[in-house]
Amino acid sequence: MKMLLLHLTLAFCVFGGRVYSAETSTAASVPEKAAGEEPSGNWEVRLRPFMREKPEWYVGAEAVRIADNVLLYQCDSGGWPKTIAFKKRIDLTANVTDVDRPAIEAARSKTDSTIDNGSTYTQMEYLARVSNATKQERFKAGFLKGLDYLLNAQYQNGGWPQFSPFPKDKEYLARVVSNRDTKNYFLHITFNDEAMVSVLCLLQRITNDKTRYAFVDAERRSRCEKAIAKGVECILKCQIVLNGKRTAWCAQHDEKSLAPAGARIYEKASISGSEAVGIVRFLMSLDAPSPEVVDAIQSAVAWFDAAKINGQRLVEKPDASLPRGFDRILVADPSAEPLWARFYELGTHRPIFCGNDGVIKSNMSEVEPDRRTGYMWYCTTPAELLNKDYPIWQKKWAPEKNVLKK
Repeated sequence: MKMLLLHLTLAFCVFGGRVYSAETSTAASVPEKAAGEEPSGNWEVRLRPFMREKPEWYVGAEAVRIADNVLLYQCDSGGWPKTIAFKKRIDLTANVTDVDRPAIEAARSKTDSTIDNGSTYTQMEYLARVSNATKQERFKAGFLKGLDYLLNAQYQNGGWPQFSPFPKDKEYLARVVSNRDTKNYFLHITFNDEAMVSVLCLLQRITNDKTRYAFVDAERRSRCEKAIAKGVECILKCQIVLNGKRTAWCAQHDEKSLAPAGARIYEKASISGSEAVGIVRFLMSLDAPSPEVVDAIQSAVAWFDAAKINGQRLVEKPDASLPRGFDRILVADPSAEPLWARFYELGTHRPIFCGNDGVIKSNMSEVEPDRRTGYMWYCTTPAELLNKDYPIWQKKWAPEKNVLKK
């Protein structure tokens, strides 16, 4: 199965599509730091700039040093963790001392491989660059070990869980229990933060780019093609149908029933105004899409158009009395660009919000300040999908039907 990335979606697939952090609504920035906690994007934010260097940079000593760090943190299972112990973030670009190295090496059998927060697929992309530049076998081996992990972690129904295998970190699991989160959400099919879509984009590039991924053998390349096909099938089956109409997707879906599923206590089963953007962009990148894929895209785009919120602007208002020094509020503004809620209630399609008490609210202002300012409740990313990506895709693959024309 050959796939072609549209030029508008190439950047999305290369860098995982994460325009907005899951924890905040600030584009391309390090999420705010809560008391006693390192930034949630610590390792990823620091490694990501090194993904954009010129090819010749990756042969240098600094590139190799970072690549060796990446290998040092690789779990025995083949993937990478997002933390070493609960809330202890990883900085893959930092110098590792001889004192720290034994503990990191010992943790590789104990830490949890995940595709959450950019983990695994981002490290693999970096290793691919250094492997091509240096031709050193250990970097190729690390990439292939990661690829095997991703292929083996895929469910038979085509989805990927957030963690595979189930997390072992006792502190992390204790936090889940104390916060009354849904413990099994680690096993749900995870669209949250473009996790599954980013894995599919990587497999897509491995399949198509015979230069950058020339070191991937034919058998693994064939497995990537099959995994992509299964992933697409899973996405189509997960699309939420309400009153006979296809809408969009939830951030998580039950790994068995494929029904929309909740995650953390404030993340309810719903229709996502954020994660669904990445799913649609991935489907738009498929060459010669099937009628089912075309219908899925058209339905989702129509839903996004209907779900947009006009006349409201999201504003960060300085407030020294609050934990992060500001409040996040909506203000009336007829000239504001459209907003979309992170979560829409199943059935009613109304935006919903939720704090650490687990109770659904109708307005963001009802959520406690720390959760209100420490999470992304609104986004603007669907606007580019509707205004730029969709018109190009529609003219090529569905010229007789533009769902945005009234």
